[in-house]
Amino acid sequence: MDDSTKIMAIFGSLSAVLAVVAWLGDRRRHHRKDIDRVGFMPWTPIFFWSLLAAVLLLGLSARKVLGG
Repeated sequence: MDDSTKIMAIFGSLSAVLAVVAWLGDRRRHHRKDIDRVGFMPWTPIFFWSLLAAVLLLGLSARKVLGG
């Protein structure tokens, strides 16, 4: 495994962690008790883009590791 594959795997893993955090934040916002207390973080776009980055980066690094 060369350096670029390791970097893609590391950033893909970090993007996956960010996607989980954004998913939990979005879920928390949808289940809040006080409907008037909206937050300022755009959790849905953060979740979407970080999940997209995680899938692409982890997929490319897995492809290189598996010899594709």
